Amino acid sequence: MRVSLIQMNSAENKERNLDVAEEMIRKAVGVENPDLVVLPEYFAFLGEGREAVHGNGEAFPEGPTYRRFSALASELGVTLHLGSMVEKAGNGHYNTTLVFGPDGAEIARYRKMHLFDINVPGGMSYRESDTISRGEEVVTYRVGETTVGCAICYDIRFPELFRALRDKGAEVIVLPAAFTLMTGKDHWEVLARARAIETQTYFLAVGQTGSHAEGRKWCWGHTMAIDPWGHVVAQCSDGEGLTTAVVDPARIEAVRRDVPVAQHHVL
Repeated sequence: MRVSLIQMNSAENKERNLDVAEEMIRKAVGVENPDLVVLPEYFAFLGEGREAVHGNGEAFPEGPTYRRFSALASELGVTLHLGSMVEKAGNGHYNTTLVFGPDGAEIARYRKMHLFDINVPGGMSYRESDTISRGEEVVTYRVGETTVGCAICYDIRFPELFRALRDKGAEVIVLPAAFTLMTGKDHWEVLARARAIETQTYFLAVGQTGSHAEGRKWCWGHTMAIDPWGHVVAQCSDGEGLTTAVVDPARIEAVRRDVPVAQHHVL
């Protein structure tokens, strides 16, 4: 299975963000011929303030972004993992991943479980729970014969979710993110490689990069694909761009056979 990972610098101009996302998806499909294309967290809108965040959310399936990228997946015949965007559902708003199959049908919807409420070094404060409700379901889907697990950004710090995904059969785990610069420089690669090693999966960590919120906040980028042994096998350069990796089922099988940790859990 070939996977293309798209690194973006989304901001408050939703129309521009969506156009860039579509352009980069088309480029990935045209050049790399992937089976799966992944966008980062909050690819459609990355801004501040409860009103702005909620105002740029959409209901599914009637929302225009839902319809646009469902149609794009069908046109290109590719599975699209739409990193995340704000979903309006009843009185709640969720940070939600949508996945469309090659026929344009929705095959997965994951609502982020762990919300980013933290004061980071340097004085910046993030309180995702002020605008976003918490998801509850562990979600996987299939691309051909491969089982793919869903997570988003801050989820990476909670290994119990990834064990649950592995227990549900995940061979690939996708983590779209808008990881902050201050935490990303020290923790992004370490945590992503750890999650790959402990779950013995291909781990696809797909990030936002550069500044947003008029330069007050920065994202780390460093989108990467990591194999089940913990090796980084593909990585984006700085700025918007894409990288492609190959998921090798034989590699997953060999690692799980040689170090059968799934058979040795005590707790």
